[in-house]
Amino acid sequence: MKETTLNVQGMSCNHCVQAVEGAVNALPGVERALVELKANNVTVQFDEQAISIEQITEAIEEQGYDVKA
Repeated sequence: MKETTLNVQGMSCNHCVQAVEGAVNALPGVERALVELKANNVTVQFDEQAISIEQITEAIEEQGYDVKA
């Protein structure tokens, strides 16, 4: 299991948190996604054999948020 933290721009409220966590947690291979709104990031625990960072990033961006490196 790998853990990474992604910087997510554009989140401003609890609805944003739910949108990002919901989208990422629904992905196969993701163990857990936890958003820290004040820090503008999401920490994701995932199986790198099942899903890539790029796929996780795409799911966040599909919700309307920008992922910064």
